[in-house]
Amino acid sequence: VQSPVQIRVTQSIYQKIREYEVLDKRKTVTALRAGEDRAILLGLSMVLFSVMMYFVLGITILRSYSDSVWTEESSCTVLNSTIVWNVNCSYSCGAECWKSSHYPCLQVYVSLNSSGKIVRLSHNEETQDSNPECFYIPKCRKDYTATFAMVQNISERLRAQHTVPCFVDPTDRADSAILTQIYGRVAVFHSLFWPTCTLIGGTIIIALVKLTQYLSIMCEQLSHIKR
Repeated sequence: VQSPVQIRVTQSIYQKIREYEVLDKRKTVTALRAGEDRAILLGLSMVLFSVMMYFVLGITILRSYSDSVWTEESSCTVLNSTIVWNVNCSYSCGAECWKSSHYPCLQVYVSLNSSGKIVRLSHNEETQDSNPECFYIPKCRKDYTATFAMVQNISERLRAQHTVPCFVDPTDRADSAILTQIYGRVAVFHSLFWPTCTLIGGTIIIALVKLTQYLSIMCEQLSHIKR
């Protein structure tokens, strides 16, 4: 039979052990909650980032792709590639300083191999919108000789290739074709794929954290019931 002193010592030791267990449990719970908060913050950041990417890409790549009428890929035979005249332009020479210059206008006519229709060829959608008469719009520079040599080189390359891939309007309403798309199907796919992956990843992280918290609460309630 234990004496009262031994009983008090035993109770004191047991109480200290319980205090250490409670303290360790609190530290563990605090660490888990901090980790859960960081995980939820990461998930929310990923979701917010994906929404912002959807918005930015939606008004740039997707809008440009949807507004373009040259969506059907075809093959064009170069009929004529000639510099016809000069177009006036202006270039920057400093802060609020602009000087006049000009660049050569290269006109390219092609025949669509699918229909035999003769149309004017432009470099891309921006060129078609800015100056549909010219195939390519170079950056306006002071040195006209260098610009002319560059455009002349493009003209010679087109004549040498003879047949080039191009994009046309499938409805035949546009009397022109473009050589390249600014944003093609691959660019549109990537602009949708990566933000979607980020959105799904962030949602999964948040869902897993919430599921872990729910299971933890259920386990704690079951342990109280058993006691």
